[in-house]
Amino acid sequence: MLGVHIQVAVQWQKAPGGDRAAYAADVSHRTNTTKGVPIMTARPYDAVLCDVDGVLRHWPAPGPTDLDHVHGLPAGTIAAAAFAPSRLQPAITGEVTDEQWRSAVTTDLADVCGSIDRARSVVTAWSELMPRVDQEVVSLLTRVREVATVALVSNATTRLESDLARQGLNNLADAVVNTSRIGIAKPDPRVCLIAAERVGASVHRCLFIDDTTANVIAAREVGMTALHYRQIEDLQDALSALLATATPHAQGQ
Repeated sequence: MLGVHIQVAVQWQKAPGGDRAAYAADVSHRTNTTKGVPIMTARPYDAVLCDVDGVLRHWPAPGPTDLDHVHGLPAGTIAAAAFAPSRLQPAITGEVTDEQWRSAVTTDLADVCGSIDRARSVVTAWSELMPRVDQEVVSLLTRVREVATVALVSNATTRLESDLARQGLNNLADAVVNTSRIGIAKPDPRVCLIAAERVGASVHRCLFIDDTTANVIAAREVGMTALHYRQIEDLQDALSALLATATPHAQGQ
């Protein structure tokens, strides 16, 4: 059976991108029947490691209704202050708390806003925004947990866990790897290694999903199968072989 696992995993990685769905169906058929006799389906992965923002959740694109426009600020003002490397990196590696990060952003915005009070109002409104949750991704990950372990792996501040709870996502995964809790951020490959350790899986038995190229490359460098997420069909294709290993009972839930 180990040989079947390895063969399926290797062949899956080599499958042409445009034929992934057909390939998954073929793998499911070939591993479920031998001369008409059902056999155990090979599971291609033991764990799925999924990014949060950009895959599971999506922030609105800049436009006429965004906070810069509403508060009369030049386009991109809030993002430039909040996501400047000197501000963001300490926040997503836990050098500062989420509260300290937002306080520093408020100070940085004081001049452009005209006063610290106005800057505080802008940052408060910005902090109350929540991204849209992709329910199709939620459904897929829920199904995956019937057959494999799921971890959310995110470059995030110390507010991530409370935000997930606020959006009803705190029980979606078996583990949450928040970079502000471990002191390093993607694309540092150690994040991938820590995530695999958290879910008790070999790196070669993990599927890593992220919308950022550098993070995908880092996962592949440590030996993981990695999907560069662009659209829901990408995830559906990548998970089809794994979901095909679910029992009829699990598939019907």
